[in-house]
Amino acid sequence: MASRIEDYALLSDLHTGALVGRDGSLDWLCFPRFDSPAVFTALLGDEKNGRWRLAPTKGRVVSRHYVENTFVLETLWESATGTAVVTEFMPIGDRRASVVRRIDGITGTVEFTQEITIRPGYGKVLPWVRRVHHAAGRSVIVAVAGPDALLLRGQELPRAVDHKHGGNFTVVAGERVEQELVWYPSHRTVPRDINLDSALASTLDYWNDWAAKYNQDGKYAHLVKRSMLVLRALTHEDTGGIVAAPTTSLPEDFGGPRNWDYRFCWLRDAALTLEAMLTHGYEKVALKWRDWLLRAVAGDPEDLQIMYGVGGERDLPEAVLDHLPGYEGAGPVRIGNGAVGQYQADVVGEVLVALEKLRRAGGEEDHFSWPLQLAMLKFVERHLADKDHGIWEMRGDLQHFTHSRVMMWAAFDCGVRAVRDHGLTGPVERWEELCGQLRAEIMENGFNAELNSFTQTYGGTATDASLLVIPQVGFVAYDSPEMLGTVAALEKELVDSHGMILRYETKFGLDGLAPGEHPFLACSFWLVEQYAHSGRNDDAVALMDKLVGLANEVGLLSEEYSVEDGRMAGNFPQAFSHLALVRAADALHGTEQLSMASDGGDGARESGRPAPARQETAS
Repeated sequence: MASRIEDYALLSDLHTGALVGRDGSLDWLCFPRFDSPAVFTALLGDEKNGRWRLAPTKGRVVSRHYVENTFVLETLWESATGTAVVTEFMPIGDRRASVVRRIDGITGTVEFTQEITIRPGYGKVLPWVRRVHHAAGRSVIVAVAGPDALLLRGQELPRAVDHKHGGNFTVVAGERVEQELVWYPSHRTVPRDINLDSALASTLDYWNDWAAKYNQDGKYAHLVKRSMLVLRALTHEDTGGIVAAPTTSLPEDFGGPRNWDYRFCWLRDAALTLEAMLTHGYEKVALKWRDWLLRAVAGDPEDLQIMYGVGGERDLPEAVLDHLPGYEGAGPVRIGNGAVGQYQADVVGEVLVALEKLRRAGGEEDHFSWPLQLAMLKFVERHLADKDHGIWEMRGDLQHFTHSRVMMWAAFDCGVRAVRDHGLTGPVERWEELCGQLRAEIMENGFNAELNSFTQTYGGTATDASLLVIPQVGFVAYDSPEMLGTVAALEKELVDSHGMILRYETKFGLDGLAPGEHPFLACSFWLVEQYAHSGRNDDAVALMDKLVGLANEVGLLSEEYSVEDGRMAGNFPQAFSHLALVRAADALHGTEQLSMASDGGDGARESGRPAPARQETAS
């Protein structure tokens, strides 16, 4: 049985990620890419679906942490007879798809048990496994299934037992046992040996060097740094694509059907990651994402998708893996994502807001990037009257979602800024006219005067946590009467007794699914940001402290949190949650940022956007 979600730690090589539980079981790993079929899938089934467990036969975890600012995991184990440290990492810099596990005896003796069950194809395929002996007297274990081959090398290799490998061995003080599991295409030769000391040193150096660029202080600085590291860990080194999470089908509602594949690159999430990287000095990462974006969306704007594969792939068909029961029985297990074909009207706005921030940070447009943005603005104009699925990928009837309409306004506002502030060319008068039209329309149809609140949909009465984004892009100020009224309505309808907020009321059936989910962590961080920018600093700090306290011992957050059960829910670790944590911490820290609401001058009014009352907004 899989561990609780919060009991896992992430390993990353900037190409894929592995989840290792506190029990020493590596239960999830896709090789060689985030969206490749898993070779260990016990997370969504059991040990028969593949895992690699390495832990004392009888012992307990004393401590577990990442080494400095890295994704090198150290676990101190204690047994009745001694202590030992297990160090686990995925090497970076050698173009090598592998996991290294090293055991160092510290005191006395510790008996370890290991079990490795390799099951490519999401735990379904039984590979051909053999032990290969070399002339030097060493042996390795090789597993082959179709295009995939995995090789386990090192000391104390397990023995074959009932279609898996297992065994016990003892480590004494001062002794070291190390193993490496390497993936390679089955039609190629066995990968060469590497020096594991050098691989560890270069991996530590990479992560620490990357983290050294972050120099903000403040109460939450260490959590922001870890969140930035998570965002980097979920970014593909070669393509620049940013996955929403390294997992699929971890349930938003335990036992329910809200199980989705998040191993793809949502334009919205990636755009927000770009903003976070820019805010904290990582311009190169932001530029690489822009290049990924240009490649992914190039072509007819009518073919624009809300998400793409890690390399920019467009075809992401959703399928159900019937052979897997799901995490704690929560089926179905899905791969691919049917939302790829949805129209979500906010996405272009999210992208253009991020690219406007890149311009403000000094990023220059080229012969490709600005013409593509012009084409995207034409796309928004052509679909001005269309209803959409909304930010939460509703699978029910199409609606005019207020958040989506505000983000369409933000798209044109960015176009105006590009011309007025940066000297680019475009139909600025037309965009200013559209900004004015959208503002009037939103205030007439998306704001309920009787409720004194923005509403989830035009003409509706329900609220939605996405309304917290409205001041983030400068449509109104955080402390405007409209937003203060909206916050009051959100607190009444969606905020629970613990101060955490749901995305929306699932009982109304707007999403086309049975009711039930837990507070959404990103939205709760948005609420922190809203409190901080509207003079409710005590409320902001109290909620922030509660939220960061939900992170596990290595600083990772999932998508949602079940307060009743005291446990994480949804895919893990979740980029969106860590992005929102960064924004909330920046708001509380008072970091001066470039934002869509920081102008407040004549250019804002010319584009149909009123001068905001506050100037320290975050984006």
